[in-house]
Amino acid sequence: MKLTILIIGCGDIGVTLGQELLDEGHRVIGVRRQAKALEHTGIEPLALDLSTLEGADASALPQADYVIYTVSADRFEESAYQSAYPDGLKRVLSVMEQHEKPPRRIFFVSSTSVYGQQEGEVVNEASPTESTSFSGNLMCEAEQALLNHPLPGTVVRFSGIYGPGRDRLIHQVAEGRIAAVTPVSYSNRIHRDDCTGILAHLIRCQENGSPLADLYLGSDCEPVTLHNVMAWLAKQLKVESTETMQSPLRRRTSKRCDNRRILETGYTFRYPTYKEGYAQVLKEGGFLELQKA
Repeated sequence: MKLTILIIGCGDIGVTLGQELLDEGHRVIGVRRQAKALEHTGIEPLALDLSTLEGADASALPQADYVIYTVSADRFEESAYQSAYPDGLKRVLSVMEQHEKPPRRIFFVSSTSVYGQQEGEVVNEASPTESTSFSGNLMCEAEQALLNHPLPGTVVRFSGIYGPGRDRLIHQVAEGRIAAVTPVSYSNRIHRDDCTGILAHLIRCQENGSPLADLYLGSDCEPVTLHNVMAWLAKQLKVESTETMQSPLRRRTSKRCDNRRILETGYTFRYPTYKEGYAQVLKEGGFLELQKA
């Protein structure tokens, strides 16, 4: 059955997801401030600033079977996070609930920044969220806005997203930098294509009659220390590490994400660990050829 899927905040993840859904025969509408970026993607563009939805009626957003809210804050400031996450999502919910035929489910793309664990603890969907950062706390507020709303909703918390164009770590390693061995800092990652794969998979699950949980943790199958990830990249790039990086205390976290709940839905990771994922990024990004040159 052809579905209409509304992707709000249609950036990198939204476009990649949208094209996957288009390939399945669905109609995809992408919302972003500058809709020109959606040209030649096959996604129907809708230029919209979410702040204009305050007090809006149902006509402000098109009717859709599913809504994916994957907005990004435009800067790392509390006001930007407040606007992008809790405020923006609440406005969308207010509009969508007015439709004669409301969405079957709304998905909110959240982040593992909601966790505050720093000692390498294993975290899952039942773990306490005790973030000490404004970003994590505002993500939690947005999550609760969806889960407390009458419309059916599911939160997906993604860990560190990497993939094509998200190669900052590779550049750091290529420059000879590496994370310190101690203090031990666990890193959790997910390839962009698994972010989109999980979202498309959850839509298919609901369409097939499988019950969905309110919350899923989207992270690959191997929590690993940041030092080990960078050491592996250095080996692939054949570079020597000459500078040890220390993460700022305000940003330091260390936890291990347990992805069993998403695996139990039948999802198979395209890139089960950072090794398969970064191998793809290194190859597609031409990094290995650059090293040979």
